Amino acid sequence: MRPVRGKVLIVLLMAALAAAGCRRQANRQITIGLSLDTLREERWQRDRDLFVKRCGELGARVLVQAANNDEAVQSSQAENLLTQGVDVLVVAPHNSETAATIVEAAHRAHVPVIAYDRLIRSSDVDLYLSFDNERVGELQAEYAVKRAPKGRYVVIGGSPADNNAILYHQGQMKVLKPYVDRREIEIVTDQYAADWQPVQALKILENALTRQGNRVDAVVAANDGLAGGAIQALDEQRLAGKVVVTGQDAELTACQRIVAGAQSMTVYKPIRGLATKAAEIAVAMAKKQPYEKPPRRLNNGFKDVPSFLVEPIAVDRSNLDSTVIADGFHTREQVYGAGK
Repeated sequence: MRPVRGKVLIVLLMAALAAAGCRRQANRQITIGLSLDTLREERWQRDRDLFVKRCGELGARVLVQAANNDEAVQSSQAENLLTQGVDVLVVAPHNSETAATIVEAAHRAHVPVIAYDRLIRSSDVDLYLSFDNERVGELQAEYAVKRAPKGRYVVIGGSPADNNAILYHQGQMKVLKPYVDRREIEIVTDQYAADWQPVQALKILENALTRQGNRVDAVVAANDGLAGGAIQALDEQRLAGKVVVTGQDAELTACQRIVAGAQSMTVYKPIRGLATKAAEIAVAMAKKQPYEKPPRRLNNGFKDVPSFLVEPIAVDRSNLDSTVIADGFHTREQVYGAGK
């Protein structure tokens, strides 16, 4: 009977060890890796803070890396996050194509990847959360043609390596093309700004103004940073406030320029909902728990990626209070100044 008793003890011991291991696994803090292209713009700082805050509320910690607009740095940082043992990797890619290698590396380590705000193309990425980026471009162009239905247009896009920049441009052209075909609008310049740099927008518009003898009616700038560079060029020619200028992200300086009349509009993207949902899904993925089913699928050149897309909102002086300020994105004092 002793051998049988010994076998029973061994089985019980193994079961106890397995149970202890499960308890340790259950008690282990979830770690999420957040790989961002940049933290230069105010918008990305908000994404980071909201994401980290929500993950913390759910008991997870977040390791954040920002690549300073360098795809090689981002790839290296992502590898480092994987080496540190993150359970899920959330990536806002600098280069939407080459970031596919990050997905491959993560999957080799059995780590799921969420593409945040920017789609990672030609990859087996697990999930995509963003805004309807083509609609962003449509809103910008729709506003511009409403204010300047005829005339000369300058279109300034973001980084050509950013898939969103391509989508913004597609949305803009969808609206502008009929006006161009009717020869009511002439696009005198249509260029992308490397790495979304405002100084690139400044140079693009300076050159356009020189060629056109300062006769420009609208600047369709893809985001607020580029709008700021464009407005600097207009200001040098005393044209600020006389030319329609679009933007995106509802940055504080852009909202202040809208109040001052230098910038015509921005596109507000309620990032609180996006960052919060991304955090909640990342933690659920890490815990292997179910989460809300994505309502859409977008093809990235490799597969139809399960996707959540949030609707953007066009904002100008008329609805600044009821959108950006009402949501607490900025305070009235920040936008209008103290006492207003």
